Amino acid sequence: MEYLSRTQIINELQKPFQTYLEQYEIDEIGIYEEAGQEGIYHMGYTVTKDGKTYHIHTSFQKNKDEFLAPLDDLWTLETDEPTEDDRTGYRDLVSVFRKI
Repeated sequence: MEYLSRTQIINELQKPFQTYLEQYEIDEIGIYEEAGQEGIYHMGYTVTKDGKTYHIHTSFQKNKDEFLAPLDDLWTLETDEPTEDDRTGYRDLVSVFRKI
């Protein structure tokens, strides 16, 4: 398991911003971060499209030095809609972006 700094992960996540904006007709995109329980950390994107906000993230394990390693290759899609459940199990970002 390779551990990376939070900054390294953010830099990698930011590289395709412009491509995602154009290819998937996204209005806005930013970095999403959330500390979970028991050393789990979620990172990905906050996306706005057609007036709706989505959080797209994958999970990382945080070590004692605050470095992060991916736990799996699955992505989760959350919406701000209270009636919609989180959808998880996406194997790649293309699948997630096509869903929104």
